[in-house]
Amino acid sequence: MPTSFDRRMAEHYAELPERLRQACDYVVANKMDTASRSLRTVAEESGLAPATFTRLARALGYDNYEELREALRSQITRRVSSFADRADALQKGEWSGASGFLSLYRGAAQGNIDTLAHAIDTDQLEATVERLHGARKVVLLGALGSTGIAEYAAYVGMFLGANWTLAGRMGASIGSALVDMDARDALVIVTKPPFAHIAIRTAELAQGQGIFVVVITDTYDCPALRLASSGFVVPTDSPHFFSSYIATVFLLEVILAMVAQRAGPVASDRIAEIEAHNRALREVIDV
Repeated sequence: MPTSFDRRMAEHYAELPERLRQACDYVVANKMDTASRSLRTVAEESGLAPATFTRLARALGYDNYEELREALRSQITRRVSSFADRADALQKGEWSGASGFLSLYRGAAQGNIDTLAHAIDTDQLEATVERLHGARKVVLLGALGSTGIAEYAAYVGMFLGANWTLAGRMGASIGSALVDMDARDALVIVTKPPFAHIAIRTAELAQGQGIFVVVITDTYDCPALRLASSGFVVPTDSPHFFSSYIATVFLLEVILAMVAQRAGPVASDRIAEIEAHNRALREVIDV
């Protein structure tokens, strides 16, 4: 996984003094200006002293401010192109029919899963699953391209307990899903760039209520990571013009399976009862 400015920021943000947080917030919101303009200009624009940015660089593990600027320049250079640019590249690529596409996609999907499996912090994963298992209420939220992924996870979660719900389902108020939630509860947010404003705002509101916030994204640039109790950055490389969600679904299914394992016979009994009701209502057909 990348050791970029965003990752360093996500790892150290919570421990920064207030003044350095202000400088960090400015840098995150103005990466291009910070990377291309002088320290004096950045200080004037931000209303902070130049020494504050020097101290920020050292607090994030850089030797000096110039090293921080170089990290930002490299990151901007590597920035993922727009969907339109990627679609254009896809159309201009040389593919050998269906077998070529299948091979290319299989390699990308396997690579994403392998990268995630080797890089993930298993202690963090265990701790996150434990909190979700013990939560009074678990709410899932996804927006834009992540909507269906969150809905799928919530559908599976409801087999484990009635406390698993989806925020904003069928146009329902997202705010109503957070009412009465506190440190006993958990919120799982799936969000990828371009980030939906509602996902970031919901993470901010939930953090203020003391809710255990889990954020699943694909870049340390995600503003919600700074608000997360537990954050996971999954690889989404793909020859497609759209980001791949395969590793994201993989992670969610691992989490749900681990929660089910902890739930034991209680979950098994509930799942059996749901299946019986589904058959009684003829919602499913046995073949």
